[in-house]
Amino acid sequence: MFEHIKQWLAQRRSGVTGDHDPEHLPTPKTVDDQQLSRCRLVVLDLETTGLNSSKDEVIAIGAVAIEGGVIHLNDQFDLILRRPELDIRETVLIHGIGTEALTQGHETEDALLYLLEWMNGDPVLAYHSAFDQKFLEKTLKAQLGYTLPHVWMDVAELLPAFFPHADVKGRGLDHWSDYFRLEVSERHHAAADALVTAELTLVALNKAQKNGVKTLKELVEKLHYQRRLKNMHRY
Repeated sequence: MFEHIKQWLAQRRSGVTGDHDPEHLPTPKTVDDQQLSRCRLVVLDLETTGLNSSKDEVIAIGAVAIEGGVIHLNDQFDLILRRPELDIRETVLIHGIGTEALTQGHETEDALLYLLEWMNGDPVLAYHSAFDQKFLEKTLKAQLGYTLPHVWMDVAELLPAFFPHADVKGRGLDHWSDYFRLEVSERHHAAADALVTAELTLVALNKAQKNGVKTLKELVEKLHYQRRLKNMHRY
């Protein structure tokens, strides 16, 4: 990853890639009839200084790509941002990212530009995606003035949509990982959490295709239907 970053930075500074103008970055793709078995999906996880998006900040980004029904370990993103000015005293024991790591991290603007180019406008999945979406969109707007909306999907909604009778002991990432007996190498580490989320995503996508959901559009429609059904049951 770090060698890729170095090459990308050298290219950007020589004018080979896009510059700081968000208009030169990949345009987010819309939901269409592309086959789930062939499309590229980005599974993302963030580490932040806290849970309040109005005052807390992103400090690490982990992501991995799924393409052709396979997790590509050579197509992933794992960076700590250089943000030594942030106060991480309340959360350092959770994510393990201390002041030294934030001091030696990658420049935030460069890292975000690299992330956007690496994402290539592809749909994004995350576990409890509203959290990651809110933080990432806030950071992109503050650092780059970037406001183009990507397609986001919530893996926490995806799993119960296709495994409605699963005897899961809770609603967290760990609970679903335990249910499918997935090995989690490290928790509250962005790249590791993104990887296990991608594994759960693949499980759900395989089940979806067996149930006749073949395209990205059909998958999004299924999630919208499940959300409406859940809201109806609240009344």
